[in-house]
Amino acid sequence: MSLFISSLNSGSNGNCYYVGNNNEAVLVDVGISCKEVEKRMLRSNLSMDKVKAIFISHEHSDHIKGVQVLSKKYKLPVYITPTTLNNSHLVLDSVLVNTFNGYESIKIGELTVIPFPKLHDASDPFSFIVEGNGTKIGVITDIGSACPHVIENFKQCHAAFLEANYDDGLLESGYYPYYLKQRIKSDRGHLSNKQALELFINHKPEFMSLVILSHLSKDNNCPILVNELFSKHALQTKVIVASRLQETEVFHVKNSGTIETMIKLQSALQTSLL
Repeated sequence: MSLFISSLNSGSNGNCYYVGNNNEAVLVDVGISCKEVEKRMLRSNLSMDKVKAIFISHEHSDHIKGVQVLSKKYKLPVYITPTTLNNSHLVLDSVLVNTFNGYESIKIGELTVIPFPKLHDASDPFSFIVEGNGTKIGVITDIGSACPHVIENFKQCHAAFLEANYDDGLLESGYYPYYLKQRIKSDRGHLSNKQALELFINHKPEFMSLVILSHLSKDNNCPILVNELFSKHALQTKVIVASRLQETEVFHVKNSGTIETMIKLQSALQTSLL
């Protein structure tokens, strides 16, 4: 009763999240190139053959830049709302395009993906719960505030990719122009460390074994700072900070409230880089 999850990349330079069982998997967003997806999955001993679909949260480039090539190369269905597709300007094979509605259960083999609406400055933004083998994984990033949809879905998660985009002090003292700071802080912008922590403390279920803090700002956050902040309140939940430069380890999440870290098999590419 478990799922395997990994952040292949997380940040304003590209987002891509893997969730799968022993037989099939889905990617949520492909904001890095097809080549990078392949390289990172190979390093993690994850097979592209198991990937059966791509789910798109919204049209911003850091979530879609690799979709066209990856979908075409592997003939992967892309689940995307009509409004997001229209605003993304993606050119996809119409046969591979699938639309969805909020809280519509979508079966991908033995996996069930449930999209839910969120607040973000995009045309039709969604986050997702991926369920399989009795285990629920939330991919909850690019949210301006913890609206009721976010709270109710977060409460169900055995593990979650959760946005912790910025530190209030670092954003305020940083070089971003005033209008951009206001956009980031708005209820349709991004979730701050403080807001994410409040959601975590107040609504984390007892059975949540892992939270992967995601979409950290390069300029307005610090991985060490946010890791320390969450670890003080984590109790039995493991805290991982996703990188904007490389993939995380692959985590084996069980609905019993436990996790295991999968040992990566070193590829020839990795060996050559040592």
